[in-house]
Amino acid sequence: MAERTLRGARLGGQSFEDERGIEFAARQQVGYKCPHGHEFEITMSIEAEVPAVWECPRCGLEAESTAGIEREVKAEKPQRTHWDMLLERRSEKELEEILTERLELLRGGEIGPAHLHRANARKKKPAKT
Repeated sequence: MAERTLRGARLGGQSFEDERGIEFAARQQVGYKCPHGHEFEITMSIEAEVPAVWECPRCGLEAESTAGIEREVKAEKPQRTHWDMLLERRSEKELEEILTERLELLRGGEIGPAHLHRANARKKKPAKT
C-alpha cells in the first residue's frame, strides 16, 4: 500500500503549497551599467542598502548604479614600513648605540655564525715552535 501513495508525485521536485494568502516582501529593481556598456537589473528588497557598484554578470567588471548612487571614498592610511614601526619604539640615537654594541660583539666572535668563529680561532692560535 505504501508504494501506491507516492505514485505519480515527484519527490522534492514539486511543491503542493498554494500561493494564495502569501504576501511577498516589497522589492525594487536596481539598474547598473558596466564600462563595456552592458546594462542589467538586480532585484533587491526595499529595506536593503543599495550598493553603488555591482559585478557585471557578462564581463565581470564593476558596474555602476544608474540611479546616481555614488561610491563611498575611504580614507587610506599610508603603508607603514618596518623602519616606521622601529622608530615608534626607539630613537635613532638608541639604534646607533645598539648597532655599535652588536658590531663589537660580532667582530669579537661572541655572536654570529659558528663557522666564522672557528676561522677566527685558528688565526689567533699561536704557532708551535
